Amino acid sequence: MQAQMLAPAAVLVLWSLVMLFWMAGTRLPAIAKGGSKLKINKPGGRGADLEGVIDDKINWKSHNHTHLMEQPTIFYPTVIILAIMGAGPWDITLAWIYVALRIVHSIWQATVNKVNVRFLIFLMASLALVALAIRAIMATVFHNPGVL
Repeated sequence: MQAQMLAPAAVLVLWSLVMLFWMAGTRLPAIAKGGSKLKINKPGGRGADLEGVIDDKINWKSHNHTHLMEQPTIFYPTVIILAIMGAGPWDITLAWIYVALRIVHSIWQATVNKVNVRFLIFLMASLALVALAIRAIMATVFHNPGVL
């Protein structure tokens, strides 16, 4: 079951890269269209410098990509812990639920971005992650290799 437990993490990695390219594919043309009037060519510039400079809908992809670099960083080690310790079917299901909800969250944030719905999607994904974290604690803290 190790591969089945790691598969959702691999899909989320790929999805994060999809969001990276979606962000670049929308931001770069907007930057090119804005030209020198954007004043973003200063040394040390960051993506946050584009806030209020290019259309908010274009920045939504960047916001989501940033989110994919935040909470999922605790999803990945949780999945690895469970894969090492021996994941059960419920763990795998929870991991897929988390990934599916993060993908839905990404699409929603990048396109519609109504915060009340986005928050509910985020909350559901977070609850799946909490359950996974509890399972990882149970699998490690209560693991007793001396007991058959």
